[in-house]
Amino acid sequence: MTVEEFIGQWRDASPTVEVHTSGSTGAPKVLRVEKSRMLASARATCDFLGLKPGDIALLCMSVDYIAGKMMVVRSLERQLRLIAVPPSSHPLASPELDDETLRRIDFAAMVPLQVLESLQVPRERELLGKIRHIIIGGGPLDPALEQELSCFDNAIWHSYGMTETLSHIALRRVSGSDATPWLTPLPGISLTTNEENCLVIDAPHLCPQVLTTHDVVELKQDTQRFKVLGRIDNVINTGGVKIQMEQVEQTLSPYIHRPFIITKCPDTKFGEIVVMLLQGTSTDVVEVEAVCRQHLPKYACPKRIITVDAIPLTPTDKPARQQAAHLAQQD
Repeated sequence: MTVEEFIGQWRDASPTVEVHTSGSTGAPKVLRVEKSRMLASARATCDFLGLKPGDIALLCMSVDYIAGKMMVVRSLERQLRLIAVPPSSHPLASPELDDETLRRIDFAAMVPLQVLESLQVPRERELLGKIRHIIIGGGPLDPALEQELSCFDNAIWHSYGMTETLSHIALRRVSGSDATPWLTPLPGISLTTNEENCLVIDAPHLCPQVLTTHDVVELKQDTQRFKVLGRIDNVINTGGVKIQMEQVEQTLSPYIHRPFIITKCPDTKFGEIVVMLLQGTSTDVVEVEAVCRQHLPKYACPKRIITVDAIPLTPTDKPARQQAAHLAQQD
């Protein structure tokens, strides 16, 4: 879908638009969401960031998904000057952007991969630091990437949200002296947890139902600030010990310089075992095994390391967990 096609849908007589989930944890699905709720979400973000008419917004994500759609809606709601470039891992290198515009961008939303790749090119790294507000969403931040962003002076935010909440419902600053590991919900959001410590979101202006997520969190009830520990369906129960896939990945990511993903497969003795898919060759396995032994408790070390040509990802560059588990069980 193009920006023009989406704007056409936005301006038609229907009170709803069609959005697609990314399929990061299951089969992608189609939702019909109310335009009035998308406007409420857009208004909350623009108010939080202090965006005003005439500010420049950069759209560098696909309008097929909610993140791209919401950038368009925010621009329409706040009368921002929207500049769209084709989605790529190097959006700031797009030929559609002239030098003057690149240095005047007020607001951009990116996925972690786009930020990571842009940091590798000196000119793009400089331009990242010129953008007044950057929202990073669509997945967790690698600790090494977050550390690198902490030295930037502009406002860089990590967001939490999903298609059902019409983009993010909480933000945390990752740059400068105000950097924090705690996400703060936007106004109008009420948070609790269920018996499994999964986050429960009550946001009637965004979603007509109370939404119970699969995200295991640490929640401060008094301030409503929270940390995401991982997804309940990404728990590995091995010999009675519960291991969160995402936490193992975060622990190892500073030391393993090849793409990898933690998954699981059934096991007769332990019930489930920890499995790593590693993008590399068999010669890399010995080194990775040593890293795991050094930095992980014994029960969290992968029982198997499987080399693959490429780590499975969704169209929005999130880990494709179900596909990874399938590969682990087929090997």
